[in-house]
Amino acid sequence: MNYTLRQLEVFTKICEHKSITRAAEALHMTQPAASIQLKNFQDQFDISLTEVIGRQLYVTAFGEEIHAACINILNETKKIEETTMAYKGHLTGKMTLSIVSTAKYIMPYFLSDFLNENPGVELAMDVTNKSSVIQSLNANSVDFSLVSILPEALAIQNIELMKNTLYLVGGKAAKRPKKTQQPSFIADLPLIYRENGSGTRQTMERFLESHNIKPRKMMELTSNEAVKQAVIAGLGYSIMPLIGIKNELAQGDLNIISVKGMPIESSWNLIWLKSKKFSPPAKAFLEYIKANKNDIMHRHFEWFEHKPKT
Repeated sequence: MNYTLRQLEVFTKICEHKSITRAAEALHMTQPAASIQLKNFQDQFDISLTEVIGRQLYVTAFGEEIHAACINILNETKKIEETTMAYKGHLTGKMTLSIVSTAKYIMPYFLSDFLNENPGVELAMDVTNKSSVIQSLNANSVDFSLVSILPEALAIQNIELMKNTLYLVGGKAAKRPKKTQQPSFIADLPLIYRENGSGTRQTMERFLESHNIKPRKMMELTSNEAVKQAVIAGLGYSIMPLIGIKNELAQGDLNIISVKGMPIESSWNLIWLKSKKFSPPAKAFLEYIKANKNDIMHRHFEWFEHKPKT
């Protein structure tokens, strides 16, 4: 046997994707190059690792056994690399986060310098809705979550990163009163909501309920980007976080409508389970955030502190 780690990587990806083409894409290599690696690996066995029926690639029972062994070998190789880096004084390992979809405008700026300073740290970040974020945190499958509304049913700790402000917005053609309107003004507008489970929707509904407003028409969309594009297209109005509409406001695609009681204010919080036992990367990241969050805010979000024109 004279297989290479690259052959193990290619074979493992082919087993995962059941496709040489998709495996090649995942490994950033050409399909012919992946095929050659598979052939060279197969040539070392008398039993077939894969078979093609019709146009579909299948992994044989023997191939599945070899696949499991490949995963173990690659994992041990990774441990060797991590141990080597640790002895050199470098931080290594994986850090996991789940964040609500609007937080994608924020979290990368709090991660970039930390990851650049620690190239041995791997990041897995799931961008989803609030319900899924809380589920993953509750299951202890992530180190941190980023939310704008703190969960009440979990024993957590948190650190506030920055304010979150929400405004009523409309598109270019939307009616834009010159003076500040009473909240009842919203009752006659076609409103666009986020899906159930969204923190933005929860904030929006709390505001409407507190002013006894029952919208005459509503539309539900499943992402902040979808809501933004619908408002720009003139399908209705929405209450949206300022953090996600900076460019559209500057370009005039969206307009803030001044309403008494707005902006609605909350905070973006990095949260974790109170009983969480941190990995070295997660512990280092938390210390980094505590020491640098104000500087990050100043460098990347100074515009956020100034009230936008309405």
